[in-house]
Amino acid sequence: MTMTTRTRIARLRTLALTGITTTGAAAVALTLMPANAQAAEATQVPASSVVKASSHDGSANNLDGWIKQSLQIMKAKGIPGSYEGLKRNIMRESGGNPSAQNNWDVNAKQGTPSKGLLQVIDPTFNTYHVAGTAKSVTDPVANITAAANYAAHRYGSIDNVNSAY
Repeated sequence: MTMTTRTRIARLRTLALTGITTTGAAAVALTLMPANAQAAEATQVPASSVVKASSHDGSANNLDGWIKQSLQIMKAKGIPGSYEGLKRNIMRESGGNPSAQNNWDVNAKQGTPSKGLLQVIDPTFNTYHVAGTAKSVTDPVANITAAANYAAHRYGSIDNVNSAY
């Protein structure tokens, strides 16, 4: 095989892998996109308000960091749940947007819209708030931890939740 033939084959392989990777990424993006019937209305949030440098415990101040911080608190308080279970539910409920708010479902029509990463209503947040987290339903770590606490009491774990709860 000549050098030109090898170069052409290498380029074809690269193009084929790029096509597969691009197609796969598009499929993943579509899969993770929240459905209108399940997810909160999308609220535009500037990237600067979602991704910041780091928090006091060294965790990144972004979705990955918020989940990790919540897991530390959950472990200390005996609340079951995994990274995968939290992230799966967050992506379905809010698409990872800590400012998401549902203004159309039955809760919103009754004056208590679901808010935050895991779409928690204020009464549920107040009941299942976990000491050591902010007393704000829109605080990402407080929202995740309270929702996981609620899910633990109602379903045994956030890992057992596979639809709107």
